[in-house]
Amino acid sequence: MCCPSATLTVWTSAWLSGAAAPDDVLDALLAWGEAHEVVAGDAEAAVGLDLPLAGDFPATPVQLLAALRARGAAETRLVLPVPGDVRGLGGGGSFTDAALRAGEAMLLPALRFGLVPQTIAEGLVRWSAYKVDTSVTPEYVGLAEAEHGLTDTIRDSAGALQALDVAKDRPGVRAELSAWLRARPRPDWPAGTPGRALRVLQRAEEVGAILAVAEIDEPGGALSASAAVLRADALRPLGNAVRMARYAAVNEAVRQFSEQADNIQ
Repeated sequence: MCCPSATLTVWTSAWLSGAAAPDDVLDALLAWGEAHEVVAGDAEAAVGLDLPLAGDFPATPVQLLAALRARGAAETRLVLPVPGDVRGLGGGGSFTDAALRAGEAMLLPALRFGLVPQTIAEGLVRWSAYKVDTSVTPEYVGLAEAEHGLTDTIRDSAGALQALDVAKDRPGVRAELSAWLRARPRPDWPAGTPGRALRVLQRAEEVGAILAVAEIDEPGGALSASAAVLRADALRPLGNAVRMARYAAVNEAVRQFSEQADNIQ
């Protein structure tokens, strides 16, 4: 999975739908840290989810799950905001600020709360819960649309870089890509996760590795400041397409788990 929020989003949805046990959620989170704690980032979240405020003794993910069940949580959503694209975050406020800093969050649309992860020490991830300022209906991005968008953007970006003559290979780049992918956390997925969503996420992960190596190689083959700017401009749409592919794939998995729960009821 692409980030801690994706893991929590999918596994919480699977648990709410009856397709996973609480221990499965906890085991999946271990890929991102040996310990996870939960606090309220504001007073409304403290009351609404019965969580301690930051600075008090933190709650556990099990306590969070219990609070979600008690309050009738029925759906989760992944958000992957960046400056200029804050869809799904509501009307601003503390949640928006925290999610933008992290670049990720899990949204609970019906309850109007969101959770944002932060690594605060080696092996320790803190999840802060916030009240979402306004009622949020996250934008739906179809999986097919996101997959086609990623494919088209890969082609367009490659063509733009080739035209700029800054898409040059360098020795060892394949080994760097393999090493980056091997170093990424690889949490398990719940049984029943749609295969197409997994394929799209895998593709996005591979392209994300290329982008990560390209950033290390900055400015690549560019021989001038202006060429470096053009190179960055050519890569930016690719980063956005990767983000949308991850967003669509995770939320499609969530949608299918939610449908399974509705059918059972």
